[in-house]
Formats: sequence, structure tokens, C-alpha cells
Amino acid sequence: MSTFSIPEIHEKFAINKRAVDTESLKRISYNFIKSGEVYEQEVGHFLLDWLNEKDHIIVKTSGSTGKPKKIKVYKEYMINSAKATGKFFNAEEETTALLCLPANYIAGKMMLVRALVLGWKIDLVPPKTNPLDNLFKQYDFCAMVPLQLDNSLNRLHLIKKLIVGGGPVSENLKQLVQGVKTKIFETYGMTETVSHIAARRINPKKKDKKDATFFKALPNITLGVDNRSCLVIKAPQLNDEIIITNDVVELKTYKKFRWKGRYDNVINSGGVKLYPEEIETKLQLLISHRFFITSIPDDLLGDKLVLIIERDYNHVFKLALREGLNSLQILTKYEIPKEIFFLPQFIETENGKVQRSKTLELVQGLNL
Repeated sequence: MSTFSIPEIHEKFAINKRAVDTESLKRISYNFIKSGEVYEQEVGHFLLDWLNEKDHIIVKTSGSTGKPKKIKVYKEYMINSAKATGKFFNAEEETTALLCLPANYIAGKMMLVRALVLGWKIDLVPPKTNPLDNLFKQYDFCAMVPLQLDNSLNRLHLIKKLIVGGGPVSENLKQLVQGVKTKIFETYGMTETVSHIAARRINPKKKDKKDATFFKALPNITLGVDNRSCLVIKAPQLNDEIIITNDVVELKTYKKFRWKGRYDNVINSGGVKLYPEEIETKLQLLISHRFFITSIPDDLLGDKLVLIIERDYNHVFKLALREGLNSLQILTKYEIPKEIFFLPQFIETENGKVQRSKTLELVQGLNL
């Protein structure tokens, strides 16, 4: 990277209704660390990292698709990402924003960077599951995880534009937000791409519904696929290297794609390729508990499709579910799980994502 100077703070930037310059923001950060709540301490530590002379910060990955790790993210790229988000969502200076995500992961950090770079007026609230409770002010922009959105449905009128990331948005949740005035976007991205690189509206107007299954890339990003049909991202303003993902996609153009599932999760059952995430989308219409599709070794099929549900075993429920699976017309015969397992609690990462492989190991251990 080239020589680096401390990032400038936009003259319109404000935090918790206070306009600040570099020195006063440092004082606020020190105060957060000294006497604030845990979420405020995290914000304080990040802001001090942002305002030092290093050209990068260290960020933790979520660990949902592998072991959590720490990676170096350059501030220049974070600034570029913030500007791309501002342009894509038409959220320029004096946008009022709400931070309800923890600042120790990239999504929360980037909300702060957008505010600092674009001149937003950002307020902080605890990153709990129902962040809009006890709020009465309306905000232009906010970012949430799906669980927060699910718990905020009756107060979405407080948010004009909402981005949702950190995991796929369920079909049930998408149905619940149809007709809501808030413009809600599901995002696609990862720590390595400095937060999201693409988004799609999940409650579009009728005329836009046909194209709503495709994610659209942000400015200065070009998309492709490799020989596995996995997404390849060229984003020179966000990463020095071309990013080859393990996400299987249907590429519509160099700017649009439909996500099908993780390559690591693809199941080859009797010579048929099955995408668990696609099957899960269909099953969300039938199962209200948390669940996922995976496979176990099988002498005949190679891999046998199985369904794991987070709930106590119930024989009557299992029989009814089996009948429902066999009659669900949107499933092909190959997509019907051969076995159903129950587990009272899934194994999760520290930020609440299901660890499929470890949960499967636990299920197999209990059913030997």
C-alpha cells in the first residue's frame, strides 16, 4: 500500500447527536472504553484503531464456513467500500443511521466507517435481538441480521432503508415484509470483501419482482464464475486479489447472480447434485423450527440426504412431517430427505451461526 495518513472525518459526521472532530472523537472513544457498556467499548476500540496511523485494522471472520480467523483489512479499501454503499443506496451526507450491530465484526465496523466517510449522523443502541424497541426516532439507514429483522417487524416504520446480512433471509421472513414501506435489501459479502459487494431488494414493487431473485453488484465490482460454477469477484478497490468463493451461483450478467448454495455443502447422492440451501428454502414453507439439510455416508447412494431439526424428538410430529415432505410438490424425488434427525440445540459460532459439520457430528454420535 502507499503511504497512509489518518482518515479525515467528514464535516457532517455526528455520533449520538454530537458533531465531532478527530480530537473530540478520540475523547468520546476513551470514555466509551473507560465507562461504557460492552457494545460502546467495542465501538471505542474500533474508533481509536481507525484514528491511528496504521494503514489497516485487524478483523475477525465469523467462522460460519470454517475456523474463525483474523485478517488484515486496509482502511483505504474500507473507505472505498463505504463510498460504493453510499452511491448504491443513495445514502450520502447527513443520512441518519442506526448502529445496532456489534462493532467487533466487519458489518458493525463498516456502519461506523460509512458514517465517518460519508458524513452520516449515527446513533448507537445495544446490539440486541429487538433493537428498535424503545426507539421513536425515524432513521434513513440501518443494518441488521435476520433475527433482528424478525423481531422488529412491528416497528419497521422507523427505518427507511434496511440492509440485512450475516445469513440468508428465510422465505417466511420475506413473506412477512411484503408490502412494508421500508426498503429492505438482503446483502451478499464477506470479511474479505470489506462487508457487502452485492444486494437485492426482498420486498420489491410488483413490477420488479421478476428480477428480485438476483443480487446486483455494487459499483466498481465485476463478477464471474470458475469451473465449479462458483462466484469469482473482481473488486480492485476492495482487495488486491481476485476473490474465488465457494458459493455456487447462476450468473445472469457480470453484475447479477442468483445464489444457489455453498460448494462445500453440495451433496452428490446417487450421481445427482443436490444443493442443501435450495432445498432448505423450499422446506421453510413446511417447518417452523430451525433446521438444515446435510448428508451422511451411504453404501448405495454415496451420500444420503438427511434433515436435522432443532427440537426435541416427537414421534407424531415426525410422522406428520414425513407425510408433508412426500406431498410437497415443489420438492423433486431426489430432494426428499431419506432420514430425519432431531437435536434439542444446534452448535453455533459465537455470533449465532449454525456450525453444520459440528452439529452433524453430534447428531451422528447420538444416533450410533
